[in-house]
Amino acid sequence: MASLNVIVRFEDVSFGYSRENPIVDEASFSVRENTKLTLMGQNGAGKSTIFKLITGELKPDKGNIHLLQGATIATGKQVMAREHLTESVREYFAHAFPEVPYNLDKRIKDTLEVVNLTAPLEKLIGDFSGGQQARLLLAYALIQESDVLLLDEPTNNLDRDGIDHLTMFLILYPKTVLVISHDADFLNSFTEGVLHLDVFTGKIEKYDGNYTDVVEEIAARVERDRAKNAQLLKTIQDRKDKVNFFSHKGGKMRKLASKLRDEVAQAEENMVDVRRDDRTISDFQIPSQPFVDTIVHLKAVKVIVNHEPHHVPIDLTLRRREHVLIEGPNGIGKSTLLRTLAGGHDPDAVITPGVKVGYYKQDFSGLDFSQTAYASLAQMMDQPDNETIRRTGARFLLNGDALATPIGALSEGQKGLLCFARFVLQEPGLLIFDEPTNHINFRHLPVIARALNDYKGCMLVVSHAEDFVKHIRFDQTLDLASLIKK
Repeated sequence: MASLNVIVRFEDVSFGYSRENPIVDEASFSVRENTKLTLMGQNGAGKSTIFKLITGELKPDKGNIHLLQGATIATGKQVMAREHLTESVREYFAHAFPEVPYNLDKRIKDTLEVVNLTAPLEKLIGDFSGGQQARLLLAYALIQESDVLLLDEPTNNLDRDGIDHLTMFLILYPKTVLVISHDADFLNSFTEGVLHLDVFTGKIEKYDGNYTDVVEEIAARVERDRAKNAQLLKTIQDRKDKVNFFSHKGGKMRKLASKLRDEVAQAEENMVDVRRDDRTISDFQIPSQPFVDTIVHLKAVKVIVNHEPHHVPIDLTLRRREHVLIEGPNGIGKSTLLRTLAGGHDPDAVITPGVKVGYYKQDFSGLDFSQTAYASLAQMMDQPDNETIRRTGARFLLNGDALATPIGALSEGQKGLLCFARFVLQEPGLLIFDEPTNHINFRHLPVIARALNDYKGCMLVVSHAEDFVKHIRFDQTLDLASLIKK
């Protein structure tokens, strides 16, 4: 049957940016046509690299990657490339084709309908919200009507309606889909198996079942392997003790010692290479600047409805210890409000001079991608201290190699953790978060929620992650949609 054809096959594939630390080590797996799989692994494991190997953007150091003859591939990327921000919708989608089709406008409108987005084709990409850009990235992949669809964190920045719409589309999608995501509910709704890439070994293993089942299966296997190793270690130590005793005896005792050495060697060979499951960042605190005056004053906000801005007067004064959740659907102006406030160019949205501001941008554009992670952390300190920088980096799983890496070469998850490490060293009076859960491994989110809950400065948060938000104390909610109804 055609549906059983293998469309992607890795045959003993190895790849690494350095010989000492291969991202993929002798990986062998296959993906059949019309299947929907999750690509799972720790932050920085190299999941996006696997996608680049599949598309041919990267070539393996060893082994072979086979694609079904004639198969086409499209990728829905995590973040809009900066060079597209100044292009119109029409210009952006034209890049999806070797030759621009005569009916491009109709195809764009039809595809945008699939991702539940209505947009003027002349509007610039940079004028869309983060959630709207996420839909554009997805539509860019869908419009190509490819045989293999690669989706990299497709739910980032999407509101609940957007996620539900995407889920239904993928359930009905008749072709092959590989998805990178940390959203368990989303993955469980349509995927039927998992490819697990281990950051420590570079190995890839394939599992059948939904995402949650596989996570539990891997955890159970880890515990079984640890128990087996514990028993083997006990046996090895027992044999070694006897070897030490018998080797000093003569005759048959010495022969017995030799036999026991062989048993020790055999037991050591049988030790299981235990998978080191995801490490979770340790609990941390973000110290706050002791600022006693008003920190933020909002006299008006710009609310966008059907791509039209509306100037809405409000009167909101915020001080230390006040936490505000900003709500509203994609495209209504939440990110614009945060960007305007942080930019300091609007007299209706003012941060008091002297307040230190920590701003988590959903696309990490506030980071200098040419800097090393170490230099980025050092920049947050009045007097950089090597020990403090390295200790803080390690707390967020940024080891020596990661700290020496240019930020642009870090995974999206590592960039997110770097932002939190910067805030710890910065000690801000105001924290501004625009979708802080994007790209972050779900294991870290409870730790981050506790840190934000305990933060004693002023804080503004935009997030569509309901399970994350419900664990944080908010003094009030600013619902932009309700403002326009008044």
